[in-house]
Amino acid sequence: MPWIAIVVGLATGIAVWTVLDQIQSRQVDKIFDQELQVQLDLRARESLIRFDRYIAGYAATTRLLANYRTLSEYLEPLFWSDDEGVEPVVYKDFRPQWLPDFFERDALAPPSHVLLTDLHGRVREVFQAGSQAVPSEIAAQVPTQWLDRHDIRTVIDRLDERLYLIASDAAEDAGGYHMGYLVVLVPIDATFLAASQRGIDVGRASVALVDSDDQRLLASLDPGLIPVDSLLSDWSETHVITSQALPEYEGSDSNLMFATLVPQSRVERMSRHVRIFERRQRFYAAAVFVIVFTGLIYLVSARLNKVLKRMTRFSQRALGIPEPGFQRAGNQLVLLEDWIRHFTQLVLKAREEMSRRHQAAMRESEALKAAMMEASLDAIVTLDHSGRVIEYNPAAERLFDVGRPFALGAVFSERFLPDLARPAFKRLLDRSRHRHREPLGRGELIALRADGAEIPVEISIAPIERVGERFFTLYIHDISSRKQAEQEIKSLARFAGESPHPILRVTAAGLIVYANNASRPLLRAWNADPGEPLPEDWGAAVAAALETAQPLERELEVGGQVYSLLLAPIRDLGYVNLYARDITAVRRAEQESRQHQAELVHVCRLSTMGEVATGMAHELNQPLSAIVNYANGCVRRLQAGQGQPEELVGAMNQITAQAKRASEIIKRLRALVGKQPPARAGADLNHLVREVCSFLEFETSRVGVAIELELSGEAIPVCVDLVQVEQVLLNLVGNALDALEERPESERRLRIRTEMEDDWAHVAVADSGPGIEPEHLKRLFDPFVTTKEGGMGMGLAISQTIVENHEGRIWAESVLGQGSTFHLRLPLAPPVQDDAGVRANVLEPID
Repeated sequence: MPWIAIVVGLATGIAVWTVLDQIQSRQVDKIFDQELQVQLDLRARESLIRFDRYIAGYAATTRLLANYRTLSEYLEPLFWSDDEGVEPVVYKDFRPQWLPDFFERDALAPPSHVLLTDLHGRVREVFQAGSQAVPSEIAAQVPTQWLDRHDIRTVIDRLDERLYLIASDAAEDAGGYHMGYLVVLVPIDATFLAASQRGIDVGRASVALVDSDDQRLLASLDPGLIPVDSLLSDWSETHVITSQALPEYEGSDSNLMFATLVPQSRVERMSRHVRIFERRQRFYAAAVFVIVFTGLIYLVSARLNKVLKRMTRFSQRALGIPEPGFQRAGNQLVLLEDWIRHFTQLVLKAREEMSRRHQAAMRESEALKAAMMEASLDAIVTLDHSGRVIEYNPAAERLFDVGRPFALGAVFSERFLPDLARPAFKRLLDRSRHRHREPLGRGELIALRADGAEIPVEISIAPIERVGERFFTLYIHDISSRKQAEQEIKSLARFAGESPHPILRVTAAGLIVYANNASRPLLRAWNADPGEPLPEDWGAAVAAALETAQPLERELEVGGQVYSLLLAPIRDLGYVNLYARDITAVRRAEQESRQHQAELVHVCRLSTMGEVATGMAHELNQPLSAIVNYANGCVRRLQAGQGQPEELVGAMNQITAQAKRASEIIKRLRALVGKQPPARAGADLNHLVREVCSFLEFETSRVGVAIELELSGEAIPVCVDLVQVEQVLLNLVGNALDALEERPESERRLRIRTEMEDDWAHVAVADSGPGIEPEHLKRLFDPFVTTKEGGMGMGLAISQTIVENHEGRIWAESVLGQGSTFHLRLPLAPPVQDDAGVRANVLEPID
């Protein structure tokens, strides 16, 4: 009997467990499958959103390239005829000047080809990034259905058995005339899909583009795991596949789908964990049922009390429950009923525990979703079917500056959109409701913050289907930074062209790749246009600037205008920027300054001449008196008939010599006083010193001092303006003579010393005068500063200006009571090659 009771109890418990297991398994599987499908759909929509945003990045970059100023200026002088047989120009080894590299900057995969077509779609120019030629279908003619005069076209199609993204936009010249179209070809392969998904984990999910007609994979994120050209059905057993149509790219004949593949192993692993947990809970319940039914049958046996006692111990050990408190004596059937009631309560508790654990698992899943909402960088807002907010993440709070309690229940379009943006948002909602037409609604709108500020945003709407109800999830991305960057890019693109000064960019080979409108005078002078090389000498200057990596400055005269060109090398990129500015006014001002200086020197020489005029008159009187005496003597001898021919010839020779002497004195006087234009010539500094001393012979005689000359034993070659340097020496020696008049005649000394020091010519004028006060010595070369009574104080200031213009230096040293020394330093004249090839210095004699 006990064994039969045990067998019957086990059979009954197993039967009950089997029924409950089937019912609960179906319910749990149904709930899990619904939740899993929602997660898979959400992941598929997110993958498609990434893909669409990546395609939109190519569309925006194509629009930027088509409207780039360099392309407009390149198209300005072009004229394309309607001849059908024109061979396109192909750029293989270098990027054309009208195509800047915006794709790398925008983190986009570079295109394989960029085509420039005319108005009829005929290909005129091609940029080929690699070795693969342009697909034969569009090598000569781009289909007109891929071109739109007023909007950007993005098409995905197969060319030469390879999938391409074709983006096109209208291109205009600088005058706004429609010249043709810019067409960008990007191969859609694993690299393209990986970039569009931004590092998606292939082990968790993969994406592919599928031909809707034959269900064949055209492109795969991981060709090694999911090969291209395989059928989509080949992966249905190993992956969970979600397919979505791509109707936005209907400009092609291909009918494509976007497929998201999640490995079946990951889905089964998740499902297995849930089922194991549920089965464990049901096993506990089944064990309770088996124990209960076994105990009930066993109580019918003769040894019911013993069985009840054993069941009590078993309950204490297995279930951890206290021993029942009812009486053991009496009717055993009543005790059995009490035990059944007691164990039924235990079973209910077990089911409640299982339900509690299941709810805890569901709460963990909801917490995971909430964490994803919290961590999202984009604003996520969930709306019900009437457009009211039912969910609102922290990113949305930051974007709209509205707290979650104030946002829930509000109508989204009325609370967060201005009046002008509401119709466009309604159209996006309507578009997302018709899922048979488009996968989701996506577009750019203007959103409204709490303070009334308007911000540009990009909104993607994903509908969520529930039983008998529909919700909408809004993914909102703030594009203010992107809009600002676009404006800055456009502004920077126009910066060089708007400059009033010429700006050019030249390659290392001397090829002009860019020139703004202000550069036209330079281009005309060089007889070159953008895309052509510079003249040979300027090309050599560009190469020298790149080699030294140091800026060079050159001057160029064009039609009476003088330009200063700064060559700024960009060595790491291999080009040189040329910045030019018009310095005609500066050069004219310098010329006028030199003329004024020459006039001032002339005035100063006239002033000096006034001081030496008396000496010159005395010198002229001597030869004139001699001429008169010799002439009178000859007349007297001739009248007396006593003159011998030899004596008369000697007297005549003396008259001739004295006349030449007077002529030399007058010539020096004219050279000193005459106004001459500034002109530098080679000369011997020793000769200049002797010439100045000859001018001051009368002054030295009057002061009673003999000039001591300590001149260099060899010629000192200098290249100077002779009149100006003589004026400086006259000022220094004249000042020394004035200073010596304050000393007794016995103590007057004047010494002039010349020498060569390295590459410099040095003159020192030392006197034994009273010296100069230290406070006056510091300001000695300032204008209108003088130590002489009645002096103007301009002689040394003018002398300093003359010396500095000759790239030299002048300074003074003085000791009170002992005298002063003025130093003059000038650069030596550079040696030149004479006819025999020997280095020599050119020295011009002074008349």
